[in-house]
Amino acid sequence: MHHGLRLRPRLRLRPRRRRRVDRLAPTALLLAAVLAVTGLAVGRAGTARADPADAFATRCGIHFCLNGKEYYFAGANTYDVFTYGGSYGDTETQFMDKARIDAQFAHLQADRIDVLRLWMFSHEDWHGFEKSKGVYDEQEFSEFDYIIQSAKAHHVRLVPVLENYWEAYGGIDTRLRWEGLPGGQPGRAAFFDRTRCPGCFTSYKNYLDHALNRVNHYSGVAYKDDPTIFAWDLMNEPRYQDQSAAENVNGTTLRAWVDEMGAYVKSIDSRHLLGAGLEGHGSGYGFGGDEGNPFVYVQQSPYLDYTSAHPYPTESWAGLGVDRTKALIRSWISDSHDKVGKPFFMGEFNVNGVDRSAWWSQLYPDFEAAGGDGSAFWWYEDAAVDGTFGVQYGAPELSVFRAHSDRMRAKSGLGGGASSPSPSASASPGPSPSTSAGSPSPGGSCAVHYGLTDWGSGFNGDVTVKNTGSTAVNGWQLVFSFPGAQQLTNTWNAVGAQSGRQVTASNPSGYNTVIPAGGSIGFGFSGTSTAGTNGVPTAFTLNGAACSTY
Repeated sequence: MHHGLRLRPRLRLRPRRRRRVDRLAPTALLLAAVLAVTGLAVGRAGTARADPADAFATRCGIHFCLNGKEYYFAGANTYDVFTYGGSYGDTETQFMDKARIDAQFAHLQADRIDVLRLWMFSHEDWHGFEKSKGVYDEQEFSEFDYIIQSAKAHHVRLVPVLENYWEAYGGIDTRLRWEGLPGGQPGRAAFFDRTRCPGCFTSYKNYLDHALNRVNHYSGVAYKDDPTIFAWDLMNEPRYQDQSAAENVNGTTLRAWVDEMGAYVKSIDSRHLLGAGLEGHGSGYGFGGDEGNPFVYVQQSPYLDYTSAHPYPTESWAGLGVDRTKALIRSWISDSHDKVGKPFFMGEFNVNGVDRSAWWSQLYPDFEAAGGDGSAFWWYEDAAVDGTFGVQYGAPELSVFRAHSDRMRAKSGLGGGASSPSPSASASPGPSPSTSAGSPSPGGSCAVHYGLTDWGSGFNGDVTVKNTGSTAVNGWQLVFSFPGAQQLTNTWNAVGAQSGRQVTASNPSGYNTVIPAGGSIGFGFSGTSTAGTNGVPTAFTLNGAACSTY
């Protein structure tokens, strides 16, 4: 949660609660200068196919993985990159400002930002993705096509956010208005309640369907098939607040919405990670209040791959010092790993009115020591438009950030300040050989971790398979048996089959197929069970070879 000023074309500046900032395109002189510096050439390639499968980020139990190895990243947010350009005229030369987009990504790359969280929503006439119900703007999606291409060229991965709880760029207030309902607080809660706004469910799902199936007109790759996208966030900071005292604490309605929309996303796109975009507020954390979005319960949804929180400790309503902020972040990381069983992404954070470099110098190392999986400060701007939280290229605190990024890269086994592995730029890579799940290569030494989240009548299983041998396993099949009458209902990052108690999990077709020597893969599933009968399987075999457990 943060406050800012918002600048609109031809409108005066005015303060708004929880608004961030956007701005007009730069001058033609800057356009020419940046073109000369960046020179990113992006052409159409209508026949291109998706990039190699091992470039997709995955989840390995409580951590992210990339190319079969644990992956830790340092990132940022950019609030307004989808608005770069005039929002009029020719799509390629006037509507979007390619030079400005490229310059921004060049700066992000130079500051060693590996993952960028950004908006992929707007219901406004100016750079709107969906200006009226069910009408999707081709020019705006074309600009996002270019954003993806520029990100790929500069080795930056993206976390697009698919809708906004707050009023910036319309948000769910607009979807409610389309259904004849009021927005604002606490009226926004109706968006998450099917009985009050069935049309909200339909319009949001329709947008998901359009966005995830969108085919990039430069690369020919559908968004759902592009590993440049690290993950999706369902919404920016959703909550179901002040509908009842019980709902504020238990989050039943928001969890049901997350389950339904998460399942819908996974039905379209099983390759990408998914988060809810939560703030992490709660009286139990001493940060914010109970707002119908409890950190643990909502993010235990079987369709989510990671947890998130957004600390703003120096805001007047928070009033936290450095030590209390460290403790807060550690509590989220602990609950994410130990209670939810998923990686933790600090999807937004920043401080104001204090020495930012001094704070960052303490928060980042403590975040790393506590096992945080990814961070993204709010926010990296390309001009001085937000004096509260904006961070520009050349800001002194970015030296602290770059050191954090180097350490996160070293934890990922990249070392030496090396860039995050980027999606392949190959236009039409062929499939990896011998990736059929029906003919896996022989298994070598292996170790399996089985994480269990049990809530009585249902459960989640998170499995990490490590290849402890000296050669890669190309095509894998893991077999184990449930201890009771558990029954699979949904599987991700694997193909699951069950016969009696025995479960066979195999690599999907075309991705998550190879377990490198010394590397690992992860997959998960949900199922039904009888209370008190769940437990961890005792034996696992990989391609017929027995595995140890850890």
